[in-house]
Amino acid sequence: MTTRERILDETLTLFADNGYDGTSVEQIADKVGIKAPSLYNHFKGKEDILNTLIDMAESRYEKYFGSDKRFGRLPGSKEEFIRSEIQRVSFTVNDPAICKIRKFLVREQFRNERFAEITTKHQLNGVKKMYTKIIEGMMGKGLFKEDDPELLAIELISPVALWIAKADRQPQYRQEIMQDIEKHVRHFCDVYMTE
Repeated sequence: MTTRERILDETLTLFADNGYDGTSVEQIADKVGIKAPSLYNHFKGKEDILNTLIDMAESRYEKYFGSDKRFGRLPGSKEEFIRSEIQRVSFTVNDPAICKIRKFLVREQFRNERFAEITTKHQLNGVKKMYTKIIEGMMGKGLFKEDDPELLAIELISPVALWIAKADRQPQYRQEIMQDIEKHVRHFCDVYMTE
């Protein structure tokens, strides 16, 4: 791991644990094992590290979870829909970097409008847009009953967001939480899918 990568990794942990204001450049350098001025060989400062971390998390989330612009092929069956949903949620619940950035954003969302927007995007608006498109597309294929796709998306994702928050607070229950999420998704499919 390069020094730049170590700086990002240690800073993300410090931000998740202490918040942005509670983390100093000196703490970051100490965790990495370098002198504070050496950090400026890799980043302009703490805000530059933060922006890099957010950009990396956004890119990682887009790649492994998806978005309304990039969600992959529409599932062709109920089981495929369930598998893709559980895979996305499992990534969200278990990816260490995503968990840390989410913990940081949830903490900082009340102090910074940019963080509030990013948090809302990943916990509601962006996910709602993506699932609205997926459900609408599957409705067009006759896999979902005709209904309001946006309301169905909200009905699907809202309880999942609460379980993800619980997994962040109480990681010892992750396995049980994933089982509850799968039960919810299966029930949702039983109610709204045509097969």
